Amino acid sequence: AERAGGPPRHYRCDWEQVAAHVPPYRAYVEAERARLGERHPLFRTQYLLEVLHEADRLLDASALAQLAGDHDRQSAPRPGDRHVAGLDLGGPNLAPPGADRRDRDWTVLTIARVVARSDGAPLLEVVEHHAWQGEATEDLVARLADLLRGVWRVRHLAVDATGLGAPITDLLAARLGRNVVEPVMFSAERKSRLGFALLAAVHSGRLRIYRMDGSRDWGTCRAQLEHARAAYAEGQRLQFDVDPADGHDDYLMSLALAVWAARHDDGPRAARGRTSPAASTSPLATITERALA
Repeated sequence: AERAGGPPRHYRCDWEQVAAHVPPYRAYVEAERARLGERHPLFRTQYLLEVLHEADRLLDASALAQLAGDHDRQSAPRPGDRHVAGLDLGGPNLAPPGADRRDRDWTVLTIARVVARSDGAPLLEVVEHHAWQGEATEDLVARLADLLRGVWRVRHLAVDATGLGAPITDLLAARLGRNVVEPVMFSAERKSRLGFALLAAVHSGRLRIYRMDGSRDWGTCRAQLEHARAAYAEGQRLQFDVDPADGHDDYLMSLALAVWAARHDDGPRAARGRTSPAASTSPLATITERALA
């Protein structure tokens, strides 16, 4: 009909139509739905054939509800727990002289407990936030090293190593070990993968944040998640951030980095930290590498 001069045709065939004729395909897509969550943008576009808005909220109300955990915030690990962390670095003097202190970037550390489940897919429970603003580099590195090694004994740490973050990442790697610290350069491709990994963890129900405790950390993290925006580009690229008019995105990025760090978790080695003074690839790795490639 098109060759005869008719208008272009569009053929729409979602996954259920294919699955009605190919049972193995049904099993495959149902596994993808369990892995990613039905509201993950990749599932929506590739299998439900939905058209996403060019710019929209990163997390809808349903996703935000999924993030709400029923566990308490912790200041130190429990015996037998294992943890990963994400670190978003803010510069010490990124706001102009005389500017409101609230305009300065924050350095945010997110600590997440990795909980084994019977289905083999670990649950990530955010149990603590630490945040600093305008901290001198030497003091910041010392405090981070003490928390990460002396208190939480994290197994893996993903760090924003973009720009001024690179030397701090190197200093942390020297103290904690390069097998623990992973530098993450925020290129467009890498940030896209971080965003999709975060969405997969949220929509599959494998990420929870400690219950509301009235703290600045909880409130700021929640506000950034609510204001986070997403823009989808060609090549299955995702750009995500918080509009500067709505605030910063440091808690958001720190959370995404913690999810990224969790893909390396491969066993039950226990954390044996002290009280703070003030081999096989995990399912989360599969989420990252397969869904985001």
